[in-house]
Amino acid sequence: MSVLKDLKFYATQPHACSYLPDRQAITLFMDPATELDSGLYSHLSDIGFRRSGRHIYRPRCNGCNACIPARVAVKQFNRRRTQKKNWNKNQDLVVTAHKAVNDDETYRLYQSYINTQHKDGDMYPASQEQFESFLVQCPDFCTFYKFRLGDELVAVAVTDKLKHGLSAIYTFYSPNHPRRSLGRYCILWQIEQTRKMGFDYLHLGYWIKDCQKMNYKIQYRPLEIYINNRWVTLK
Repeated sequence: MSVLKDLKFYATQPHACSYLPDRQAITLFMDPATELDSGLYSHLSDIGFRRSGRHIYRPRCNGCNACIPARVAVKQFNRRRTQKKNWNKNQDLVVTAHKAVNDDETYRLYQSYINTQHKDGDMYPASQEQFESFLVQCPDFCTFYKFRLGDELVAVAVTDKLKHGLSAIYTFYSPNHPRRSLGRYCILWQIEQTRKMGFDYLHLGYWIKDCQKMNYKIQYRPLEIYINNRWVTLK
């Protein structure tokens, strides 16, 4: 495994922030030529890095620390009343695990999700090339969990396996079942899957207090956040 002090990182030029208006963002990327194994990736996740396709990154913006790494302590997690209702409502879904999936059915669901739920984002409109580079090009410790309602594929949760937990990379789902709150259910399911595997944490990526799209993560408590180089429980 590569030694952290010997790793190379590259910073992007300032660019428009995807989450907060009128902000400039800088992203720090690990050298893509570095061989990535689960040990190294787990260590980087523990200090706030994330994965997108084959790239390992974290924000490093001048004068802004709004993107805060967050993870759920799954062994202490208890579903709230509304989460219990959501959990029970979706028990008719069947979940299967797959290695990286690049078939028409999965892409169509991804395309539908991006083009209906994220019209205001920088991923719109969806494309096959984007889908492949963002999700399909992944390490062997990545799993595509497919959620089906009968014969219909209704959600996919792309999840990485770490040394001490799972990392929720991305979830996309059908807009045709709004009462099921599939996005919430996929997180609840991943929390339960993490617990079943005997792990401690489900990493949820970055919590951004002033961004509605990212603030939902505080619903899953106890939530730990990475502040000043250590994990603390969000009060």
